[in-house]
Amino acid sequence: QVQLVESGGGLVQPGGSLRLSCAASERIDSLYVMAWYRQAPGKQREQVGSMTRGNTPFYPDNKQGRFTISRHSANNTLSLQINNLKPEDTAVYYCYTRPWDYRPTDFWGQGTQVTVSA
Repeated sequence: QVQLVESGGGLVQPGGSLRLSCAASERIDSLYVMAWYRQAPGKQREQVGSMTRGNTPFYPDNKQGRFTISRHSANNTLSLQINNLKPEDTAVYYCYTRPWDYRPTDFWGQGTQVTVSA
């Protein structure tokens, strides 16, 4: 069992920035893949970006540019920096991990709400 706890969400004005953090119960450097997803009201959950053990981030085409994922070994967290926030970024943001490359077991955090509004 891997526990993930997100933090950092809140109400932000359009054009602002936000940094979300995900604390893991296991050594973050050992986890096979970690990712951030989001789910807006009435929409399917979508991936914002991911990172494997090699620390190479991957972003879906429509998420290039404003989103940055980073692993922080010192405090065992995964962060998501979002710049130039837009109202359409309003969603619950979830941290995800598949800890092992040999076992298709997934873990999710409880999510943190991000609301972008003037």
